[in-house]
Amino acid sequence: MARTNLDAWGAGWSQAEAKPADKSRQVSGLFFRVTPESLIELLLKACAAIAILTIVLISIFIFARGIPLIWKIGWADFIFNLKWSPSHGSYGIGAMLAGSLLVTASSLIWSVPLGILTAIFMAEIAPPKIGNMLGRMVELLAGIPSVVFGFFGLIVIVPFIRNYLGGNGMSVLAGAIILGIMILPTIISISRDAIRAVPGEYKEGSLALGATHMQSIRGVILPAARSGIITAVILGMGRAIGETMAVVMVTGNSTMLPSSILSPVRTMTSNIVLEMGYAAGDHQAALFATGAMLFIFIMILNLVVSFSIKAGKNYAD
Repeated sequence: MARTNLDAWGAGWSQAEAKPADKSRQVSGLFFRVTPESLIELLLKACAAIAILTIVLISIFIFARGIPLIWKIGWADFIFNLKWSPSHGSYGIGAMLAGSLLVTASSLIWSVPLGILTAIFMAEIAPPKIGNMLGRMVELLAGIPSVVFGFFGLIVIVPFIRNYLGGNGMSVLAGAIILGIMILPTIISISRDAIRAVPGEYKEGSLALGATHMQSIRGVILPAARSGIITAVILGMGRAIGETMAVVMVTGNSTMLPSSILSPVRTMTSNIVLEMGYAAGDHQAALFATGAMLFIFIMILNLVVSFSIKAGKNYAD
């Protein structure tokens, strides 16, 4: 009996000595242990925070420099006034806003159908080798600098328009052709990925019900990939609105409202690039306000992309 009590007492003493050690080990692991996973997670969070902070700081800087001028002259006069004459105190961007929208819309008119049809051909019709080859060519087209596109337009497209269509060649049409070529890779790549992401069961079910391949593409695959295609178009539009160098080189940069697609035009981005080097005072503030308007347009486009993606998911469900 005494031996049993002694053993129990010894076991209790051993557990009492072990508890502080276990507790200290837990505390040490809680506060000082760093695993590779936690380090990578911390690094990713830091990168995300830096990206968000950068966007916030840029936004604050642009709006802080541009909004006071808009309040000073009135937002309606700033947006809809067609006269841009900083030397006379007139800061209306109406003509440049119309020019930006006209050049962008003109480029989308021909590049969107061509891009979507090319994506359908690459994803559904072409043999895999040809589709992959075309994909590499599209990626190569996306990597060409914008100034090279502008130089090509200045040397080839502008003289062609001047010799065969009239005008001096630097026009809305030249800008629309160059911008359309530049946004084609965006439209083709994203549309192709959206079409390929459609589950194969959709196509198989359509073919099993007696539909042809083209009927399946038109009636099943394209509706299922609608959100991705809309995203491709809107992202292409965003790039077209924000493009600068190529547009500066081929559009003529006239601050007057264009009367036709053969008239010269100046976009908002071109206006900022051409005049920021010597602008000061209200003139410089007006250029920042123009950048703020572009920022608002891009935010609206991003919101449209988000809503289109959600609508596409709801449609698929």
